[in-house]
Amino acid sequence: MRYSVMAPTETGRAADPEWIAAFARHAETCGFESIVAVEHAVVMSQYSSEYPYDSSGRMELADDCPIPDPLNLLAYLAGCTETLGLATGVLILPNHHPVPLAKRLATLDRLSGGRLRVCAGVGWMREEIEACGTDFATRGRRTDEAIDVLRALWAESGPEGATHDGEFFGFSGAMSYPKPVRPSGVPIHIGGHSKAAARRAGRRGDGFQPLGLHGDALQALVTEMRRAAEDAGRDPHAIELTLGHAVMKIDPARAAKLESAGASRIVLAGSGATALQQQCDELSACAERLGLTGPRPGPAASGAATAGDAR
Repeated sequence: MRYSVMAPTETGRAADPEWIAAFARHAETCGFESIVAVEHAVVMSQYSSEYPYDSSGRMELADDCPIPDPLNLLAYLAGCTETLGLATGVLILPNHHPVPLAKRLATLDRLSGGRLRVCAGVGWMREEIEACGTDFATRGRRTDEAIDVLRALWAESGPEGATHDGEFFGFSGAMSYPKPVRPSGVPIHIGGHSKAAARRAGRRGDGFQPLGLHGDALQALVTEMRRAAEDAGRDPHAIELTLGHAVMKIDPARAAKLESAGASRIVLAGSGATALQQQCDELSACAERLGLTGPRPGPAASGAATAGDAR
């Protein structure tokens, strides 16, 4: 089991360079696999969209909470750490044009030594997605095609370059370098709570991260993902399953229960404490409960395979 920690954006300190660097270095020292950065390009002071992960319909972050760009944040943390994995959760893919995004992701992965993992989703805030210039109704199709574009540009296509002719994006003879460290590209996991997200993970994902679900609802979505993978001729068991829990509550028994549900990684959310020392103490106590043993080799160093290697 691998354990990852969320960058504590709710503290308002994720854009404080000394604070977040110290947090990330401590997570690495404790033996956590990776740190996860959230994304919101903008948050509207008033929105009618319903946040799907809280009964209030409003997300827990304040509208004016500093939410740094996740890729810039992870690039900064890559320079502050040595082995800590770098992950998004969730990168709102329809907010990005996949051609420049392919270059940004490959560059970050290459410069960090292959430490990047992308968890992508379609987004829930209509107002944000429209502010980024995308039709909210097409965000699912755009996300599917964007994943195809990323993989086309990351693949070694030879001197003729990459070609793509789709509904939203098109190019011919495109040369995009550097390439990611792994020949299969940066691992792309799919985050979400819907059947569409589960099917997307099964058809295109290296991993699946169901959000806000547990019990029968969770198992139904995992089953949907695996069925979609089989229909696409892929091995459903090669798709990593990542589940969530809390730093303050996770223990070996709870971890074993998530493992029995199929999880190979658990992303842990903190308490929201604004004091750095308290956050670090919580990580230390969590690591001790789970029996973590300090820094682990990064993906490139360990030669670990991803689901994409099975494609």
